[in-house]
Amino acid sequence: MITSMRKIFISQKVIPICSIILGILFIVTLFAPWIAPNDPIAVNLAYKLQSPSWEFPLGTDHLGRCNLSRILYGGRISLGFAMLIFISSLTIGLLIGTFAGYKGGWVDQALMRFCDGVMAFPSLILILGLVGIFGPGLPQVILALMLVQWVYYARMFRGMVLSLKEQNFIAAAKISGSSQWKIIRNHIVPNVLPPLVVMGTLEMGWAIMDISAMSFLGLGVQPPTPEWGAMIHEGKSYIRTNPELMLYPGLMIMLVIVTFNLLGEALSERYGVKRRS
Repeated sequence: MITSMRKIFISQKVIPICSIILGILFIVTLFAPWIAPNDPIAVNLAYKLQSPSWEFPLGTDHLGRCNLSRILYGGRISLGFAMLIFISSLTIGLLIGTFAGYKGGWVDQALMRFCDGVMAFPSLILILGLVGIFGPGLPQVILALMLVQWVYYARMFRGMVLSLKEQNFIAAAKISGSSQWKIIRNHIVPNVLPPLVVMGTLEMGWAIMDISAMSFLGLGVQPPTPEWGAMIHEGKSYIRTNPELMLYPGLMIMLVIVTFNLLGEALSERYGVKRRS
């Protein structure tokens, strides 16, 4: 009882704090064109590796580009495309998982065996393989991440649908003459979507980390487009003389991932949702 009350109290503190932090980050990156003090891709070797100043609040990189401006614009890619990957994967998983769980039979078996085959491999290995096939670039990375991530949502949706379809309110809907589509739309989806949204909060951190990792490896965002993982890649040659080139984007990645994870854990504790292992 005490442990349960403590978890609820912590979640009441964590959820609003994390929500405010993420809200500020999304707003700041969204309005980056108006907030950024300089052009993020403008090269000026005369200002190479400058210390922080009024003109360049976080200094400049090895090409004289404003670090703060690049971090703000880089956040638009990291946060924006992570959200795109989450929504797309969740939608595909919702459609396939709900259809497989409600339909059953050989359709369910075929789709779930495919999902099991995908989940048998480490996701990063599959993503690297798909990017190797599609070629480097941000669109290819996004496509690869969506193709890998939807199977986890499909499996979870399918499990929830299997338990829901045996409930009395579903039987009552069938007896009343409701069509399968109406039952899925009005009874199945509203009951399975909230837990998956909570789970998606946890998965956002993974999506951001995957995008940054691909860019760090040179397979994602290509120069001169600013992105946090790509900025770490560009700054690694100056780790001894100017470690801040890696530190600034690294801290932003850590802040966002930790905030999403704390928010997701608090939501899962409150609503009793188990995270994907």
